[in-house]
Amino acid sequence: MPSSMTAFARLEDTCEQGHLSWELRSVNHRYLDLNFRLPEAARGLEPRLRKHLQTKLARGKVDCVLRHQPTDNQSAAFDLNAPLLKSLLRQIANVHSKLPQHTAPRALEVLAWPGMLQTAPTCLQHLHAACYQLFKQATHELVSMRVAEGQRIERMLRQRCADIKAIVQTIRSRQPQVLIAIRDKLQQCIAQLHLEADQNRLEQELVYLAQKLDVAEELDRLDSHLNEMNCIFTRQQPTGRRLDFLAQEFYREANTLASKSADIETTQAAIDLKVLIEQMREQVQNVE
Repeated sequence: MPSSMTAFARLEDTCEQGHLSWELRSVNHRYLDLNFRLPEAARGLEPRLRKHLQTKLARGKVDCVLRHQPTDNQSAAFDLNAPLLKSLLRQIANVHSKLPQHTAPRALEVLAWPGMLQTAPTCLQHLHAACYQLFKQATHELVSMRVAEGQRIERMLRQRCADIKAIVQTIRSRQPQVLIAIRDKLQQCIAQLHLEADQNRLEQELVYLAQKLDVAEELDRLDSHLNEMNCIFTRQQPTGRRLDFLAQEFYREANTLASKSADIETTQAAIDLKVLIEQMREQVQNVE
């Protein structure tokens, strides 16, 4: 079953560690491209999050954004980074001895130094567990939306395939009429020139034209592509690349069919085929 690469999921939850919010956005991409925007306290969780997504998705550009608003109690649960503070004070004293005219930084400025305040280890573990649990739920929602969108794309593709099949059958049924029309046109041209036609030569020319304008092979290939398309819909693994290749093959046969066309109706049918195939190609670009 085709799955779309375009989807969006947003989940929020409140726990002991504060208010958590995940936003996952997925768009089409040739490969699986994962991008995370995490608060400092959740940086260490990224490898685990990335591994989880890789088991659920095969293609697409996915942006994952986590927002964390700590509660008042959690905001106070910080440990001072003593080694960093000691090193920073030593460097401040060194700079002050060389530049005595500059005042020393205030305590709040020191506390605002990156990495000076650290979340307590126990609180960090609980935060990571809550973030990961909510992330799994958001991923499930994202995958469900991709599957639902994939089902819509499949219905559209099946309808286009049915329309293509009807056009192919129409073109195939018209081929004997096309040959008769060519014969009649040649005989009319000869009659207008007041010439006596060599029937053997006329038959040879008709055979040559019939071979040149024969589109049976292209119609058979289109039928084969339609059968392959139906088989692809039953596959369990990602099918986007296979569908994209098949859409290109559809378009190639439609082009050849148009170039061999010997009457207006066949030409119009070939144009209709191209329109349908182009609609398929646009949708296939979003399939995983």
